Parts: sequence; structure tokens; C-alpha cells
Amino acid sequence: MLDQLIAAAVQLGSLPRLARVRQQPLATQAAVLRYLLGRAQGTEWGRRYGYATSLRADEFARRVPVSTYEQLYPELEKVLRGQPNVLWPGPTPHWQARSSGTTNARSKYIPLTTEALHGNHYRAGRDMLALSTHLYPAHRVLQGKTLSLGGTRGPSPFGGAAQAGDVSALIMQGLPSWAEYLRTPPLPLALLDEWEEKIERIAWHVLHQDVRVLAGVPTWMIVLLRRVLTLAGATDISQVWPRLGLFLHGAVAFGPYRELFKQLIPNPQMRYLEIYNASEGYFALQDEPDSEDLLLLLDHGIYYEFLPATEFNSPTPRPVPLEAVEVGPTYALVISTNAGLWRYLVGDTVRFTSLQPYRVRITGRTKHFLNAFGEEVVVENAEAAVAAAARATGTLVRDFTAAPIYFATGAATSRGSHEWAVEFTGPPPADAALFGHTLDQELRRLNSDYDAKRHRDIALAAPRLHLLPAGTFEAWLRSRGRLGGQFKVPRLSNSRQILEEVLACQPA
Repeated sequence: MLDQLIAAAVQLGSLPRLARVRQQPLATQAAVLRYLLGRAQGTEWGRRYGYATSLRADEFARRVPVSTYEQLYPELEKVLRGQPNVLWPGPTPHWQARSSGTTNARSKYIPLTTEALHGNHYRAGRDMLALSTHLYPAHRVLQGKTLSLGGTRGPSPFGGAAQAGDVSALIMQGLPSWAEYLRTPPLPLALLDEWEEKIERIAWHVLHQDVRVLAGVPTWMIVLLRRVLTLAGATDISQVWPRLGLFLHGAVAFGPYRELFKQLIPNPQMRYLEIYNASEGYFALQDEPDSEDLLLLLDHGIYYEFLPATEFNSPTPRPVPLEAVEVGPTYALVISTNAGLWRYLVGDTVRFTSLQPYRVRITGRTKHFLNAFGEEVVVENAEAAVAAAARATGTLVRDFTAAPIYFATGAATSRGSHEWAVEFTGPPPADAALFGHTLDQELRRLNSDYDAKRHRDIALAAPRLHLLPAGTFEAWLRSRGRLGGQFKVPRLSNSRQILEEVLACQPA
């Protein structure tokens, strides 16, 4: 009975509102901007740029610069060190969301205001729960437990009483009692700092529970599921949790992991829904069971703008508003939020697949692509090509990264190329050449710029492939102090630094 009451409550609060947003997206975003400007007009930032509820969107865009984390950091640091009313009204937030930044050794810290926690993250979580119970009522997911893997948290490095940590850990720590009742493991286990110990202890704890939903990053969920299988002496997870029916996943593209999850959970009734959540906000979620497109969440305290790819390297970037986007092109997300981020360049790139309603797919990062020779390979291309190569060779890829091989200085016949380091779950391909050939051919099919550079090997030679021993990427993450649920391997880079570090971490 309790599960039915919770399902009815969250559906009543979420489904009609999501329907209205789908029907009135532009009016919804205009209202969000008015709310943000009105709330922040008395802050240091608001006074600097003349915020007011009457400020038009085009004037807001002219007055306020687009900022990266580094450019906004002087103001963020004031907030992190306890100064109130800088970017958002009120006292300094008690929570600080930590993000690895993926390419920088130094972590990024984002203030997590009460408004952002409740009006963005928790609201989106309720929406996801409402959609899950609405789309799959027969699964009765709320009658059992949701197994969620959170990150870690601890005292803020900026001093004071604030707590800093992965956004998943901060969200988990403040869940309402009814939501905490639905999840497992208990907080002391879920928030352990040491990941090897965390996986082991959680596996033992959940072994005999009625787990019906999984929630977390695919990479670490695989590690946990495999440990559970070992402890249970089972061959697939359905033997351990026969009522398991749903995996809510995010943080990394699911394509390379899909086949592995089908092997781990061969139940044909198993379903998968993707979420798009980051330290800066909860942006989108999958609202249709048979589509990988993500519904952009437009009434969750975030005002969106979109930077065209042609503007990525501009000293004065000019994003376009929601009403000006088109289906197909790549855009970088620019957000203004109820956490006090103003025209903030997130670094993620998306492309719209629909404008009625507004749905997107994540394509990569503004800094994570291969374009050393004009080939413009984005993460979306790489994920699809690796998945095709895995299918062709009957293998399962755990992680990969790639970087350019630049032209050799002074060599008249030197050609560029791409160098790939790939780690597998299970045995590597018996035919490595087939894996590399399929990878190359799929990239040529997906990307006309890459295909043109590969024509007759004139500008780009065939890719060079490294098949890595199991544990290589985990060793690399550990060497950088990034072992944990919120840290992920950068897929593509025009610098060779990450690739060379990974290759150096191969077990002897």
C-alpha cells in the first residue's frame, strides 16, 4: 500500500507539470529567467549587471558575459569561503558539489544552494520516479529497494562548516525519509570513502535484499554486480534479484555497456532509463521507453542558452536562446541557475533531436574531441564506433581513450593518425585487426570529415590500437586520486597526456 501511495503522490506532482512544460516550453523558460533575475537582483552580481524581473532575455545576454569555471571562479571562491549574497541571495550554502573536471587535476567546486537542491535535483528525481512508475507499472519498482551507488563527501577544503563532495553523495545525504526508505544500502555504507571497501561491503549487504531498481554510473555498477554474482555463486543477476526491472543510469554513455548488462541481467523485462545529471544541475531525462532522447527539463530553476560549435573558440561567444536552436547541430550548454551560476559554460555538448518537445542527446564535451587534422571526431562518434567494433568481434568494452599521433617533424612522408587504448570486460578480441578495422570504418561512415582525411591515407593513416590488460584504467584513476563513482575516463583529447599516462599504468 505504501508504494501505491508514493507512486500516486509523485505522479500527481510531476506528470501534469511535465505535460504543461512540453506544451509551453518558451513561456516556461521566460518565467524561469524572471524568477532568477528577481531573486538575484540584490546580490553583488545582480547589482553589477542591473538585474531586474523586467530585464529582457536579449538584454540579459548583452550585459552578462559567458563564463567558464575558471572565469567565474573569483566570485565562486567568495561563496565557497563563506561570503553571502555574492551570486545568489542568502547565507553561503552548506553544500559544495565537487567535480573532477575530467582533464584538470584540480577539482571544481560548485555551491549547492537550497533552491538548487530542492528545486532542481530533488524535483528532477521525483520526475524520474514518476515516469518510472508510470511507464512500467507492472514492475512495481517501489515495492522493493533501489540500489544506488553514491560518491563521497567530507569537510570543505575552503574551511567553515560546509560539506563538499560528489553531487550524488550530497543529494543522498539529504533525501526525505520516504525516499531514504526506498533505497539501499544505508548511508554509512553508501558514502564510504574507500571504493574497494565500499563495493565489498555493499555487495554483502544487498545480497539477500529485494532489489528492483539500480541507480548509478554503469562503470561502477558493473563492478558491484560482478561481485554480487561471485558472492551469490550465480551466473546472472536475475538469479539473485528476480524482481529487478529497471536501471537508472547516467554520467557516461551507455552504448558500450549495453551488451554487458544484457549478459549480467538477461531478463527480457529489464528496462533502462537515462538521466543527465551533473554537479551544476539536473538537465534532462529519458521520458520515453523506446527512445534514447532526453527531455530537457525547463522548469527546474535553470535558464538555458546554447553555444553553436562555430563559437566554441570565440573570445566573445554568442549563445542562442532555446527558440533559436535547430535539430542536428552541436551546441554547448550555457546555463543560469538557482545555484548562482550565470551564463556558465558547462562544457557538455548536445544536439537536439526534437523541438516539439525539446529533446537532446549528449554528444560529448567542448574540450573532448579529436580535431588535430580537421577530422572533428566527437565523443558520440567514438562511442558508436567502439560499440560497432565490439559487436563485430564479440567482445565487451569497459573503457577507452584516444589521442592523435601528430605528424613527425622533418619527415616528408609522415601522416597523422589516431591512437586508441581499449580495455575489455572479459577476454580481448581474438582478432585485434578486425576490431581496429571496424572501428575505423564505422568512424568513416559516421563522420564525413574523418572519412575525407582517411581517403587513401592521404592525411590520416589507419588508427593504432592498444588492447589494455584488465585494471589499467582503474590503476590510472587511482594514480590521479580519482577512483570513485563521479570520476570517469576522458574519451577523446587532442593532447596525448592522458593516453600516455594510461599506457604507462598497464600492469607489468
